[in-house]
Amino acid sequence: MSEKFKAIVLNQSGDKFSREVQTIDKSFLKDGDILVKIEYSDLNFKDAMILKNGGKLIKEYPRIPGIDFSGTVEESNVSDFKKGDQIIVNGSRVGELYHGGYSQYARVKKEFIIKKPEKITTKQAMMLGTGGFTAVLCAFAVKAREDLLLGEKVNEVLVTGSTGGVGSIAVMALSKLGCKVSAVTGKMSHSEYLKELGAENIIDRKELEAEPKLLDKGKWDGVVDTVGGNILANAISQTKHSGIVAACGNASGNKLNTSVIPFILRGVKLWGVDSVAISKKRKEFIWGEMSKLIDFKILEKSIKTVGLSELLKIFPNMLEGKLSNKILVDVNK
Repeated sequence: MSEKFKAIVLNQSGDKFSREVQTIDKSFLKDGDILVKIEYSDLNFKDAMILKNGGKLIKEYPRIPGIDFSGTVEESNVSDFKKGDQIIVNGSRVGELYHGGYSQYARVKKEFIIKKPEKITTKQAMMLGTGGFTAVLCAFAVKAREDLLLGEKVNEVLVTGSTGGVGSIAVMALSKLGCKVSAVTGKMSHSEYLKELGAENIIDRKELEAEPKLLDKGKWDGVVDTVGGNILANAISQTKHSGIVAACGNASGNKLNTSVIPFILRGVKLWGVDSVAISKKRKEFIWGEMSKLIDFKILEKSIKTVGLSELLKIFPNMLEGKLSNKILVDVNK
């Protein structure tokens, strides 16, 4: 077994920030109970920010980025995992505080990893990555209206930013859960793809960008919002009584121009969704549901596979909103 492997390494010296594919030694990977031979990673918006300049998320250099990865255990110092186990890592600030997935190897703490469910592959896991994981968290948050609150059935659901990495998976998952999904997008040319994912209605995002009313006509039993700003404020004002709005993004802004009225008159719930600091048990549950909620044959049509060197060339396109594909990273390509 070679002690050398390839990885993207970020460094900073004074004001000079660098990113390059390097051949490094396994001794570079110091912390962790388990050595993983990585097969796949992916590109998320957070990854793109980190690749650009550290995104104010990297505290120590040098650092291997990549917040997600899947692969096979090569060495283990703990009884929970053995050589040959296929695993998934997402969240836990891997790729930020710890070395991450843009690498052929990683050494990680046992708390950070879960065993891959049998019904999906390591490739399919990273076709989803943090974006898909967050989307399914949001879908179950919306369904909590009937599952936890014992309220009326969740039928009419709105998904914003529906062509993005989170929104597109949310459309598919909610459709599989039996919801009638209305997809909001600024890319109306993608309407047919959204319908293939399971959307029944397509809404131009311009309809939700205006100044929100204190309380609008109730349309939605639930909302998955990936963008924030006025779009989220309008979605809240249009949510029916006891509806749940799952919020996980801020592409349209951090500020929320709303009032207490929807919350106290309609009992609307605003449910913040975080995919990083969640329990391992919940993480295992969500990954275990993926095979039931995702049609990978449809999803694969929007996937572009790149290697580490090509990733360094295309990540700026994500920051500029120019990527129309989900990026799967084959670290051995």
